Amino acid sequence: MKASKNYNSSPLPFMGQKRRFLTKFKIELESCDPNATYVDLFGGSGLLSHTVKQHCPDAQVIYNDYDNFSKRIEWITNTNKLIQDIRNLICDLPKDKAIPFERRQSILDRVYSEEKRLGYVDYITLSSNLLFAMNYALSYDELTRQVFYNTLRETPYNAIGYLDGVQRVSMDYKELFELYRDQANVIFLVDPPYLSTDVSSYKSSHWKLSDYLDVLDVLDVEQYFYFTSNKSNVVELCEWISKKVPGANPFEHAIAISHANNPSYNSKFTDIMLVKR
Repeated sequence: MKASKNYNSSPLPFMGQKRRFLTKFKIELESCDPNATYVDLFGGSGLLSHTVKQHCPDAQVIYNDYDNFSKRIEWITNTNKLIQDIRNLICDLPKDKAIPFERRQSILDRVYSEEKRLGYVDYITLSSNLLFAMNYALSYDELTRQVFYNTLRETPYNAIGYLDGVQRVSMDYKELFELYRDQANVIFLVDPPYLSTDVSSYKSSHWKLSDYLDVLDVLDVEQYFYFTSNKSNVVELCEWISKKVPGANPFEHAIAISHANNPSYNSKFTDIMLVKR
């Protein structure tokens, strides 16, 4: 059996993973029951689920892999080989610069042959290696419309031991919530796509404002971790509503923990974790 490894970030590129919040998340886990059932409603890359299982090995951890991140893990060997082949095609080109058109075409030819031969390409990981930061192509057609850069990762991706011991499911978060809402000693991990944030790389990229607000229904429980940011203004909205309707704020008995982020010189925001237990 492969030994588990403690990952501090997702083993593959994934928008919205909680790597910058893990230290504070682990601190709060210290005050939680290590034998509880943890239900990760919006599993994403599985980083929260993995962290809980590493920190609380006796806990039952349910990971909702709605975006099928597990498939990307299964294809890591092929993804590494594809990236290595692309690296060989442009090994003489300067790093961090745009790739000339003729070399770009040779890359596209290699990607096309990969998809035709195997039927699958991890375009999110490929995007992270070839496109400008935070840009994602989700298909070959989308990739053909992008400018490529020589920013390929030098070391192979590795996910050995990642999500070991975690129970994977794949379903609508509302269905999963209903399965566990009335069970004893359940802690819900609620990390939906942030409001006012790009969700194009998610399966649930069609979300509207009402969808974001519907998530608040799952907070009517005894224990949860809820993640948001100051860009969404959800916390502020709920505080305003509670002034009109006393008791309507789902965060009323939660503690708020924040983390400042500066992803670029002209961009900054604050991640917020609300904990109720």
